Amino acid sequence: MDKVKTYVAQWNVMRILRLIMGIIIVVQGIKADMWLIIILGVLLCALPLFNIGCGPNGSCSIPRRD
Repeated sequence: MDKVKTYVAQWNVMRILRLIMGIIIVVQGIKADMWLIIILGVLLCALPLFNIGCGPNGSCSIPRRD
């Protein structure tokens, strides 16, 4: 349980909003029975969960505060 708390403690508001938007897209895709939208929503949910985005080399990542 400590790992989960540590993982979630590093999240910011934008990351949470991206996850919520991905979940909303998945739900709307399920309601509309559109598999392409569901897949898109799952991919958009994976981005904040794995903290990836912008580019493959992390060129637009934000430096951590120590």
